[in-house]
Amino acid sequence: MAEKYLKQNNYEILETNWRYSRAEIDIIAKENGVLVFVEVKSRSNDRFGNPEDSISEKKRSFLADAATRYMEIIGHEWEIRFDVISLIISTPEKYTIDHFKDSFFPGW
Repeated sequence: MAEKYLKQNNYEILETNWRYSRAEIDIIAKENGVLVFVEVKSRSNDRFGNPEDSISEKKRSFLADAATRYMEIIGHEWEIRFDVISLIISTPEKYTIDHFKDSFFPGW
């Protein structure tokens, strides 16, 4: 769902489920020349909070480490961004999606 959403919004998907050490980056994409690392969180309802609220500082640190390694591998030296896509999935046909662009940056 998140990948489909990004494609519909003109993102170029470069990788999905890219792993490095203890981290996994759900989606790596490009939007207008910006390298975007996307964390996808989902829940069946918001009774216990929003999906995006479950991203811990430790998880952010792991994502930053993985993103750094990915950039080293591809020789990337320009703008990056960390986004979060939040899904609440009632049924496969009924869901809500929220996209938080530039939702965090390591060290903030």
